[in-house]
Amino acid sequence: MRVQNRWMTQPTQSGSVTPFCVVFVCTGNICRSPMADVVFRALVTRAGLSAHIASSSAATGEWHVGERADQRTLVALEHLGFDGSAHRARQFSAATFDENDLVIALDRTSNRTLRSWARNETDADKIALLLSFDASSQAELDVPDPYYADAAMFDEVLGMIESACRALFRQLEPAVRKSA
Repeated sequence: MRVQNRWMTQPTQSGSVTPFCVVFVCTGNICRSPMADVVFRALVTRAGLSAHIASSSAATGEWHVGERADQRTLVALEHLGFDGSAHRARQFSAATFDENDLVIALDRTSNRTLRSWARNETDADKIALLLSFDASSQAELDVPDPYYADAAMFDEVLGMIESACRALFRQLEPAVRKSA
């Protein structure tokens, strides 16, 4: 998938920049979407674009609202030098469409749910699957949910997410730098 330039950062009347906002969405917001948010945010920070790109994560379900990320998520992130300790799960709402320029589903089930919640074509146009940005995903569309699996699956899922987040960032970075 290609990110459309119409979503890039725009200066406000006061001259400050409104960041391009990305939200990553999975079922419970304690495994996959927090991983994606933490990885993507680290890429943005390393590139010096934190004022121009913001990210967050959310769940389609309400089961874990307010909880920290799953301990296995935190351990997998820590193994790669990422810190997910500040994460608290939240549920996606209609306002989340308004607050974000790009809504990234981690699997087709979340994608279908988000599309059913889209209030109009503008909302629907913001939705994309994370793996659609990564040519190396070899036509795989779903990041598997590791919740009922072992720690090794969390590491494998994080690898998929990191690769796809890098691909997404490579598409966003040139347009954001140009508009910055």
